[in-house]
Amino acid sequence: MRSENLGTGYDMDDQTWEVIIKYTGNLDNVRQIAEEVTELFGGFAVVRIKEDALTLLTDIPQVTYVEKPKAVYFALQEAKAASCLTGVQGGADGLSGAGVLFACVDSGVAYTHPDFRNEDGSTRILYLWDQTIEGNSPAGYTRGTEYTAEQINAALQAQTQTERREIVPSEDISGHGTSVLGIGAGNGRGSGGRFRGVAYESDIIVVKLGTPGEGSFPRTTELLEGVDYCIRKAVELGMPIAVNLSFGNNYGAHNGSSLLENYLDTVAGVGKNVICVGMGNEGTAGVHKALTLTQEEPVEAEFSIGEFQVSTNLQLWKSYADRVRIFIENPAGTVIGPIEEILGTQRFNVQGTELLIYYGTPNPYNVLQEIYIDFLASDQYLPSGIWKLRIEPIEIVWNLAELWLPVSETANERTRFLEPTLAGTFTVPSAAENVISVAAYDALSGAYADFSGRAFQVLPWAGKPDLAAPGVDIQTAAVGGGYRRVSGTSFATPFVTGSAALLMEWGIVRGNDPFLFGNKVKAYLRRGAKELSGFTETPNARVGYGALCVGESLPE
Repeated sequence: MRSENLGTGYDMDDQTWEVIIKYTGNLDNVRQIAEEVTELFGGFAVVRIKEDALTLLTDIPQVTYVEKPKAVYFALQEAKAASCLTGVQGGADGLSGAGVLFACVDSGVAYTHPDFRNEDGSTRILYLWDQTIEGNSPAGYTRGTEYTAEQINAALQAQTQTERREIVPSEDISGHGTSVLGIGAGNGRGSGGRFRGVAYESDIIVVKLGTPGEGSFPRTTELLEGVDYCIRKAVELGMPIAVNLSFGNNYGAHNGSSLLENYLDTVAGVGKNVICVGMGNEGTAGVHKALTLTQEEPVEAEFSIGEFQVSTNLQLWKSYADRVRIFIENPAGTVIGPIEEILGTQRFNVQGTELLIYYGTPNPYNVLQEIYIDFLASDQYLPSGIWKLRIEPIEIVWNLAELWLPVSETANERTRFLEPTLAGTFTVPSAAENVISVAAYDALSGAYADFSGRAFQVLPWAGKPDLAAPGVDIQTAAVGGGYRRVSGTSFATPFVTGSAALLMEWGIVRGNDPFLFGNKVKAYLRRGAKELSGFTETPNARVGYGALCVGESLPE
């Protein structure tokens, strides 16, 4: 039985893995043993390689690190006023995002929606890369099909839906990307301007994440390529770009050390760009637990597994200096353990459950140790009820352990810790240093949105989130040409991404500041942020420096 989560990136038919690598020098030696190599910015690459050649890949001197991909989840008017956008957008000299690219790397787009078309009906989308449709992939990449503005316009002029789909068959099945893009860059054409977004005259690039023929969640390999593609297009066109990433996962140490976060930090220095990432919606989902380890006695975490769940997993991150034994107790009271620190996979079968336990080691980008536990149903479903994880001390130095369950989108709502820790519920990759990390609040009440992911209260908190934006009951574009109401940090993020585009328009396009991109935009947005009720200290682990206020963020 293969772990569903740890098997992400594995193709059983041809027995290949798709992995992310960090490298130095050139990729000649990698190309000799790999099936496919996609070179990215900054010494990163996505590699498809036969399973039996993985060890050869790690032996190549130029390959400094290899990481298997992870799944990513997707996790107006009042909101615009609350974000101090109304005055910024109004008047003859108002900012609109003109001359700036808005990139939406997400679930795709309903490209026929009027909000993404000009007054003459032509598209505002310069490029649409659908990674799920085999055919004509962009230069330098091996998956999906790239559609140009010319092709999209031809599809829009088609007389029937059948003819349109023959030209550009790309669709946004979930509607997530369409709604995100509507907030960040929609022009409100379908509502007479009522539901106009932030950077409403920006040019648009869309990447639909995914794999042909695969209905599961997209992977971090596809995400890296999508961001890389958008940045390359911006460099090619000589335009500043604001990139929106409205998704995340729980896999990782939550300290910015994953290769995905390393890549985002690296590519943030290419061209003139700003990357914005949502903090996720796990604030009250019960998926995180912090434990204080002591030398004197064991500590315990209780969690429930809901009914009809076929698998789940648990990550435990701790200092490598701390040595412990692990015990697991199922709902029937059967105890497995002690589970000692042994390299490789340990397997235990008990009462309808196969447990796979992996003890990890530190890597070049992370001093922490991971203990990963996979719960797989031996029969049909995992035993539901209360499970317990007990940590028995051998030698304790650092005394802190952090536990995460998968993000709530992937699990039964009853799969959660019984006494969760609310701090540390933000998702990866929002811990990346050089991105703008966005929390959510309710623009009508001015209250923090409890679902919004929270950073750590103490170390390793690294100044996240940067700020909060409206993310409750937002009216935005929907598949089918109309509008719908949405909530989540997914929809708070494009407010900030669109605002970054406005600042870059003011600085770069209009010639007021040619260096207004990257962390400089972040600094301006932080300084202009306004206080939210209920918070006496800023920055803080819930809303960062406060609520987005574009009018106060523009230099005088």
